Amino acid sequence: MAVEHPLGTPVATPGDQTRIHNIGYRNYDGPRLGRSYATRSLYSQSLRGAYGLGRSIKSKVLPMLLFVVMCVPAAIMVAVAVATKAKDLPVDYTRYAIIMQAVISLYVASQAPQSVSRDLRFKTVPLYFSRPIETADYVRAKYAALASAMFVLTAAPLVVLYVGALLAKLDFADQTKGFAQGLLSVALLSLLFAGIGLVIASVTPRRGFGIAAVIAVMTISYGAVSTLQAIAENQASAGAIPWIGLFSPVTLIDGVQSAFLGASSAFPGGVGPSNGEGAVYVLVVLGLIAGCYGLLMRRYKKVGL
Repeated sequence: MAVEHPLGTPVATPGDQTRIHNIGYRNYDGPRLGRSYATRSLYSQSLRGAYGLGRSIKSKVLPMLLFVVMCVPAAIMVAVAVATKAKDLPVDYTRYAIIMQAVISLYVASQAPQSVSRDLRFKTVPLYFSRPIETADYVRAKYAALASAMFVLTAAPLVVLYVGALLAKLDFADQTKGFAQGLLSVALLSLLFAGIGLVIASVTPRRGFGIAAVIAVMTISYGAVSTLQAIAENQASAGAIPWIGLFSPVTLIDGVQSAFLGASSAFPGGVGPSNGEGAVYVLVVLGLIAGCYGLLMRRYKKVGL
């Protein structure tokens, strides 16, 4: 059936719908910053993300709240020391992180999955590896970012304690020595906890599962080790207490600092490892850090294929 068109109306033909547009594609002539810049950018972005910076208000609430919770007790201790004109702080620098280990575990449980699980869930990891970044760059950036974020979390209250001790006119040499020992302790703790958290979180793309798994590993291991140490003390097997402490991240750090940093031990009876046993603790901590890095490398080599 023929279709009538009004007079003066042009009839469109298939060829009239074809257009060629010059949209101005040109080669990029600017500087190519390469792998190191991409790695630094990924590190910076991951570090900011660990505190919710550059993200929604909802993402800032938990990390900032945990940061405040870490610092408030230190501020209270300083206020008490200044008001009572005490000759020393209520808590040693090396003990503070052990006392607050529940808050630290919650922080790593919440931020380790945030760092890596979303990349796995939305399958963006191969895009990172397209160019110029490589697997080792990605792993180093993520590991360094979370460890740095945890160091900020654990070192900030030590700074509060140190500044407060100087304001209270406590002995400068003793406080500086204790502060340096505390920083070394939390640096080891940050590397160890960050590695364990990232390895667990990299197994699942589900953030909720990652959070639950990290909390379970941190709390169950500490609870089991503490229970076994208490049983060993009740059965007059004090020699076994330091060796049992090798099986929990928290007690590992406790053992290292009590053996070599002059810290008082939280083990039952206050029995920390000797220097020889402390050397084993150091080797285990360093081995775990290296092992976590190796596991992350193997994991992301498979994911990036």
